[in-house]
Amino acid sequence: MTEQYHDRQQQHYQTLPQRSHQIVKAVTAATAGGSLLVLSGLTLAGTVIALALATPLLVIFSPVLVPAAITIFLVCSGFLASGGFGVAAVSVLSWIYRYVTGKHPPGAEQLDQAQTKLSIKAREMKDKAEHFGQQHATGSQAS
Repeated sequence: MTEQYHDRQQQHYQTLPQRSHQIVKAVTAATAGGSLLVLSGLTLAGTVIALALATPLLVIFSPVLVPAAITIFLVCSGFLASGGFGVAAVSVLSWIYRYVTGKHPPGAEQLDQAQTKLSIKAREMKDKAEHFGQQHATGSQAS
């Protein structure tokens, strides 16, 4: 009987820390969630107030702001495109320089294989054309 009482008491004390740990987790989660919900509401209210105050200014200055925004967008995208094309050109020229000097940049083997296949196919097509030309020439002489 004493052993059973001791076992029950030990089980009770083992489940107590688990329950308190779960309660602390739940309280912490509820506090964090509530705080974030309050901050979300304040942010929404601030956004609505700022939009209500800024709308008249946007309407008054829209004939100036819209073309200015379009111009700024076009200038920025032009500079970004120009920079991107420049980087691409420099990298291609660098790759070509390394390929020509024999340093075998990445993809050089594939280019060599493609060149070999193309030259083989070109030779085959040339032979077929010569053969076809000879057949056509002998056929027209016979008529």
